[in-house]
Amino acid sequence: MSDGPVTATATRALDGSPMDGLPAVIPPSPLEEIRARGRLRGFFAMLGPAFVAAVAYVDPGNFATNISAGAKYGYLLLWVILAANAMAMLIQYLSAKIGIATGRNLPQLCREHFPRPVTVGLWIQAEVIAMATDLAEFVGAAIALNLLFDVPLFAAGLITAVVAFAVLDLQRRGYRRFETVIMGMLGVVLLGFIYEMLNVGGDPGAIARGFIPSFGGTETVLLATGILGATVMPHVIYLHSALTQGRVKPRDDGERRSLLRFERIDVGIAMGIAGLVNLSMLAVAAGLFHGVINVDSIEGAHKGFESQLGTGAAVAFGIALLASGLSSSSVGTYAGQVVMQGFIHRTIPLFLRRAVTMLPALVVLAIGLDPTGSLVISQVVLSFGIPFALVPLVLLTRRREVMGAFANAPATTALAGVVAAIISALNIFLLVKTFAG
Repeated sequence: MSDGPVTATATRALDGSPMDGLPAVIPPSPLEEIRARGRLRGFFAMLGPAFVAAVAYVDPGNFATNISAGAKYGYLLLWVILAANAMAMLIQYLSAKIGIATGRNLPQLCREHFPRPVTVGLWIQAEVIAMATDLAEFVGAAIALNLLFDVPLFAAGLITAVVAFAVLDLQRRGYRRFETVIMGMLGVVLLGFIYEMLNVGGDPGAIARGFIPSFGGTETVLLATGILGATVMPHVIYLHSALTQGRVKPRDDGERRSLLRFERIDVGIAMGIAGLVNLSMLAVAAGLFHGVINVDSIEGAHKGFESQLGTGAAVAFGIALLASGLSSSSVGTYAGQVVMQGFIHRTIPLFLRRAVTMLPALVVLAIGLDPTGSLVISQVVLSFGIPFALVPLVLLTRRREVMGAFANAPATTALAGVVAAIISALNIFLLVKTFAG
């Protein structure tokens, strides 16, 4: 495809009427403009949406779950993280695909194709999920500020809100700045755990055995269920479709196919990084804490890093947790706007939206509830919303009247259906066990 403007044989005047004798210049499409930057610059310009979504997979809730799994059971459940990450890649690709193929995001398509009572019900549960998401992310960032700088938890929550607003404000200056900041924070989390891995090391044989599916009793089954059930976050299923729907507007199906090829790479790299971070969290906790000290909270993990490896490792852990909380909090608010606009075609000022969704988190911090315990409860609440995002995604991506030529192949629909059924069933199982216990 040519990188420059295309000269058509037909000619038109400025008002659009035909005009003989003068060539008409058709401006390049947005995709052609990106390609014109060169192979390398064009490639990096296309990366971004999946990195924003990937932040939700390394949020403070993942810190708590992965570190607990490694500290209690060593490398035993590494295979669970690997399987969960593979499932997440498929789900996030389908979400990105629906935005590129239709020019609509998932909540908008639900409003257009489902009965209104269903749409309203989906919106209400999505708003509850948004509050639970904010609770986990705000509390995580507040804990990090408290650990790093001894800031009281409530004040740390307010600081988190200010920083999240500043990051979100970058959207008004173009999507690329927002994506770049989020990608940078994801990089900080990755570097933090690479540093920990280099300090901790590990048993290569035990690590390899951790990728062989197995359990060590009922408790490991429950913990594995928690890891799998908390992997696919409902708000980023909605958000990813919005991030791709108008980022680069294709002119035809050929350009849509090109965008989908780029998006597969974007999802592969971004989710691969998120998976590597989660694997390293568990591996570090297994190598450092398993059989040595009991770690049952994020604060306990921070103390463990300091006692076992020194201040540098504890600071690296705190910085990674802070970057995780701040970035995922900003992404969560962005997702909340997409949910409201899509399901009920309404928007409210971003400041008001942020104030409402962060209120439960500030209440938890103000009245002194156990931060880690509150974070775990928020993950249980989040699990309610997963089927309500996954099932519509699978149903809509299989419909030719919605997706056109990009409707899922039967095999893809079958695989996505199995993934949705597994994740939904595991979440139901986790909820039953949680409340029964």
